Amino acid sequence: MTSEAAAHFICEPHPDHPGWNRYELSDATRYNRAVLGELIIRAEGDSHCRVRLTPREHHVNSAGRIHGGVTLGLIDVALFAAMYLLRDVPVAGSVTLDMQTQFIGGGDATRPLDAVVEVLRETHRMGFLRGLVVQDDDLVSSFTATIRKPSNPVKP
Repeated sequence: MTSEAAAHFICEPHPDHPGWNRYELSDATRYNRAVLGELIIRAEGDSHCRVRLTPREHHVNSAGRIHGGVTLGLIDVALFAAMYLLRDVPVAGSVTLDMQTQFIGGGDATRPLDAVVEVLRETHRMGFLRGLVVQDDDLVSSFTATIRKPSNPVKP
């Protein structure tokens, strides 16, 4: 990618997870890696993307479940992962305009947490998405969101 911001973004095949890509910022001190940790993503058809977080000790609340803030963080990052992987929308400069989330079940801290995102529609400036956060067949939350694409997109 051509800008400094884009140069620090990594999306490439993951060597330890065939069929998945690593999705991260190269700067480990930034939110994605410092708080969420390693994220892996894969396309599931033309309009769906799965983003996986493996829970760590600091993702757990006092009840021993995945903290709701971690679930919200995963969803927010997953919106842009889906637009990037499925629609080639640059991540740098994109922003979340709104997001509605319904917490349905507690996240089990011993299993991967997946945000399955569907791109409903893309316009020149916006992306409309919805999805579920799941662990195997267990539903953790549902969401809908709108993102704004960058004003000055940086293409690879």
